[in-house]
Amino acid sequence: MYIDRVSERCVMLGNYIVAKSATVRQTAAEFGVSKSTVHKDVTEILKRVDVDLYMRVKQILEQNKQERHLRGGEATKRKYAHI
Repeated sequence: MYIDRVSERCVMLGNYIVAKSATVRQTAAEFGVSKSTVHKDVTEILKRVDVDLYMRVKQILEQNKQERHLRGGEATKRKYAHI
């Protein structure tokens, strides 16, 4: 029963990431779980549950990783814009 719930959560998280091109942080906030939980679910457990979905999620996470420095720069820009 526990495994079914974890597998179901992995698929829900993966589908959300694919549908919204969401980051791990955005997904964690949406589902009320930790970033670690999201990351472990979609990188380790999802691979065993749904390989096709795992591959799509992996592509999005890789893209997010490549764009990470741009997002950080924008956040810093907004933070200091009022000064």
